[in-house]
Amino acid sequence: MKYLKKLAYSKKAAPYIFLIPFILSFLIFNLYPIISSFLMSFQKLKGFNSFTWVGLNNYKNLWNKDFFTAVKTTTLVTAVECVVLTVFPLILAVVLNTGLFKRKNFFRAVFFIPTLASTIVAGIVFRMLFSDSGNAFMNSLLNVFGIESQNFMLNYKWSITLMVVLSTWKSAGLYMIYFLSGLQTIPRDVYESAEIDGAGEFKKLLYITIPLLKPIIIYVFTILIFEGYRTFGESYVFWKESMPGNLGMTIVRYLYQQGFTYGNLGFGSAIGFVLLGIVLIINLLQLKGFGLFRDDD
Repeated sequence: MKYLKKLAYSKKAAPYIFLIPFILSFLIFNLYPIISSFLMSFQKLKGFNSFTWVGLNNYKNLWNKDFFTAVKTTTLVTAVECVVLTVFPLILAVVLNTGLFKRKNFFRAVFFIPTLASTIVAGIVFRMLFSDSGNAFMNSLLNVFGIESQNFMLNYKWSITLMVVLSTWKSAGLYMIYFLSGLQTIPRDVYESAEIDGAGEFKKLLYITIPLLKPIIIYVFTILIFEGYRTFGESYVFWKESMPGNLGMTIVRYLYQQGFTYGNLGFGSAIGFVLLGIVLIINLLQLKGFGLFRDDD
């Protein structure tokens, strides 16, 4: 007991003692599931809690139309979100950072509040707004302008649009806060010097604001790629069970379908690790595109 008490009060041992809960939780809830899932990707479920080794068969079976459709849809959603959720929040942040609005904190809160909403709850509302019914809000609005009612959830282009709109409504406020925090670090003297040289608002945005916000833009892009490729809730709320032609099939939705609906856990694990590889490769390419990796490094 004395030894344990001495150890607990030791300045050298104290940091390691405080780290033990984190290390244990990481090993149990992070590392073990990763290793277990990786091994499972080479197996197939046979019976209750019984697996058989199938080697690379699960990865070979990924060469199918449904998986490629999921990759295509997820990539399109991610690409559009990367553009929309970078440009739109940046514009909001720049506008709110100027003196155009008197109650800046109020508008910041208004744009940020949707971030607190659950994707499922928000998705149910959007599902009703974009319902195929002629009495739905969006179809009623289109009819006012003389446009025929649309079957939003039965059209591939609209399916991409629906998921992006829901994600934008929910996440734009968060990325706006990121850009606002970056704008606060830009010295006012830089803008004043540019104004003396005759630079307008657009030139100040193009040659001062955007270059100085490059670290924030890279961070936002990285997060958007991860968020885009793990899209699930946006797909599930619009197409719960029936999904004609796999219109809203994303990679994570395909993983969920194969692993939990059909009970093919090994195949689902293989999908997860292929998704991990895709995300890592794309993020490395975008980081290289932003100049974070040099050829001489």
